[in-house]
Amino acid sequence: MVVQRHSRTGGAWIAAAAALGVVGAAAGCGTGEQPPADGTEAVRGAADMLTRAGSARARTAMEMATGGTRVTIRGEGGVDFRNRLGQLLVMLPADVTGRTGHRPITELLAPGALYMKNRGAGVPADKWVRVDTTSLRDGNLVTGGATDPLAAAELLRGAQDVTYVGETELAGTKVRHYRGTTDIGRAARSASPHARAALAAAAKGFSKDTVPFDAYLDEAGLLRKVRHRFSYVNNGPVDVSSTTLLFGFGTPVTVQLPPSRDIFAGKIAD
Repeated sequence: MVVQRHSRTGGAWIAAAAALGVVGAAAGCGTGEQPPADGTEAVRGAADMLTRAGSARARTAMEMATGGTRVTIRGEGGVDFRNRLGQLLVMLPADVTGRTGHRPITELLAPGALYMKNRGAGVPADKWVRVDTTSLRDGNLVTGGATDPLAAAELLRGAQDVTYVGETELAGTKVRHYRGTTDIGRAARSASPHARAALAAAAKGFSKDTVPFDAYLDEAGLLRKVRHRFSYVNNGPVDVSSTTLLFGFGTPVTVQLPPSRDIFAGKIAD
């Protein structure tokens, strides 16, 4: 999908364009309740709370806009936060004529690696492509067409200028809405060991050090939804809004990484 341009943060956009081609609705305003004492610490600790929860189902939406064109790539799957593994089925958008039929891409998420099946562009249907996420200039925050839910939470460790927007509901669950920016470099330095190298790569790859976010935490402190807004330049400005929705906490998630014999070792077509 995107590995043909490892050296650029524009991989996700290039992938969607090569295929010729939610973000969740913003929460409501505050209800007048007193804001939590320290929203910054609650947001920064979101990754640790997910580890304690163990696992969850996930839905992702990545909307990219450049040159008056806008595409959305959606994904769905599950994440094992304790073992740092995840699996997403990523759906490419329809092409410019409205024709659908793109095969979904299966993505396996692991520390320092992204595996993709149904990659296309010269890759046999029964083979996987493995990408070293520490070699990607965006650390796989946008390259895979879905921000790794593990990385999305770890990115919040650099949260700053956090404001409490108010209380709302997501799928019947009461949540607190926080807004702020996160510093990628700070997040990398504070991240768990499995995420540190990829975020450090992202800190060098983006033109801006800070990323605006909206985070929604339930009463137990679990991250239910997070939206990041990335900007970079790739033959023109590219704006990316990436949303991760987490639910079904505790649902068993099994991820089987492919054996080396199933990894494609040939040239990836552009």
